Amino acid sequence: MQFEDIDSPLKLKKLNENQLTDYAAWLREFLIGKIAELGGHFAANLGVVELTVAIHYIFEAPVDKIIWDVGHQSYAHKILTERKKQFDTLRKLNGISGFPKMSESEFDAFGTAHSSTSISAALGYAHAAKIMDIDRQHIAIIGDGAMSAGQAFEALNNAGISNTNLTIIINDNHIGIDPSQGALSEYLDQLDYKTDNLFTDFGFQYFGPIDGHNLNELIEVFKHTKAINGPKVIHVRTLKGKGYAPAEAEQTKWHSTSKFDKLSGKGTGVVDNKAKYQDIFGRTLLEIAEKDKLVVAVTPAMISGSSLHFMQEKFPDRVFDVGIAEQHALTFSAGLAASGLKTFCCIYSTFLQRAYDQLIHDIALQNLPVILVIDRAGLVGEDGPTHHGAFDLAFLQTVPNLTILSPSDQDELRNAIYTAYQHNNGPIAIRFPRGKSSGPYVQTKIETDTKPKSVLAFQGRSKTLIIAVGTIIEEAMKAALITNASVADLRFVKPLDESFIMDVFKHYSYTLSLHDALPIYRKSVV
Repeated sequence: MQFEDIDSPLKLKKLNENQLTDYAAWLREFLIGKIAELGGHFAANLGVVELTVAIHYIFEAPVDKIIWDVGHQSYAHKILTERKKQFDTLRKLNGISGFPKMSESEFDAFGTAHSSTSISAALGYAHAAKIMDIDRQHIAIIGDGAMSAGQAFEALNNAGISNTNLTIIINDNHIGIDPSQGALSEYLDQLDYKTDNLFTDFGFQYFGPIDGHNLNELIEVFKHTKAINGPKVIHVRTLKGKGYAPAEAEQTKWHSTSKFDKLSGKGTGVVDNKAKYQDIFGRTLLEIAEKDKLVVAVTPAMISGSSLHFMQEKFPDRVFDVGIAEQHALTFSAGLAASGLKTFCCIYSTFLQRAYDQLIHDIALQNLPVILVIDRAGLVGEDGPTHHGAFDLAFLQTVPNLTILSPSDQDELRNAIYTAYQHNNGPIAIRFPRGKSSGPYVQTKIETDTKPKSVLAFQGRSKTLIIAVGTIIEEAMKAALITNASVADLRFVKPLDESFIMDVFKHYSYTLSLHDALPIYRKSVV
């Protein structure tokens, strides 16, 4: 059988074990070539090629339930589960998702895109199998970075006493997007075939550590553990970016990539000098931190994604990467702010959803001046609905004492950051999108607003007003040029500049609210 014909577990199982190493090498080259053409998550997928091959060679998906934590490393899994022919549609409209998706394939036992959910979901499947008397395996593959989240430990605590047929594979590669943080990563380094450890104390049988790129070793342990009942932990060590030298050398840079030339590693997309909004934030924060030693920054495993590396390089003791632990990040920020530090908590919109209680209970109800920096607000493109920041405007509206800013361009973002820095009356949030501004980064003069102030950005000739929220004002301006409508820049989402809104309502017969989130129903603007 030709390797390129293998697109299902049944076809994979027709290979003998001696052929699997050659097939894994072929699959890795296939992934490198395809991601070079398409873009997408790169280094993590290269690191689990042998692991994926071994899992599908030994276990019986889709009867056996295989759950990939986060799921950005599931490309080889998709190729081996009847989606090889559709792989060119990866992360495109109406194409296959970049993450496991239950509605896409019976081989995707559970949809994952946010981290640290796999053990909980697999345990649910395992208990259901006991109740329904179903004979099957339940496998959760979770990285050492994702193991840092509280939910993973909640699930371990529950699973250790469950007496279920659950297998947890810890893919230990010392890195999420950025290098793994915390004591757990160091602890995993110390494990060396010890009979007693954290996992055995929790009630698991422990196997490892195992070379995650050695197919013979992986297959041997999977065959052995498959016959053992009860909860098990298999600890494998892998190299993120395995098989592509640039990705091995710069794992964070190659976590996700746009299109590139696979021989040189150079990008093949359009190059421009437009500044990313995250970089505008990161550079502006450094500018403030250089003048005020009380400024600190916190992020749940998004140092590079939130561009905190600018500040971290100069002030490493004032930038805290707490690992994939959004709830902890917000309460930790609350403690810093309660002590008098000017605390910027930087988090993606989609991940803020995971810490809603901490925002309300620990920050807002105590009226602590945490500055919430919400990156990737609005639609995010190829990563799809699990990562769209489409909910924050709606759920933040209900949070007491919270001020919300949605700047419309680079200058407004810098102004908003300084406004938030000077805001001491409770928590304040700044939301901005993924992507680039209209031009290069410029260290502009800062103007701050301590009171909500909306502005008329464009005066048209018609009786129609478009009220724009955030950077979507660019689309509003395009529409205004065609329709002769006027455009208002809301700027402050909460509290609203009610005097401005009531005044403009007197001059326009029709108003349209334009934003990049779910509808917000406010009596004053409906």
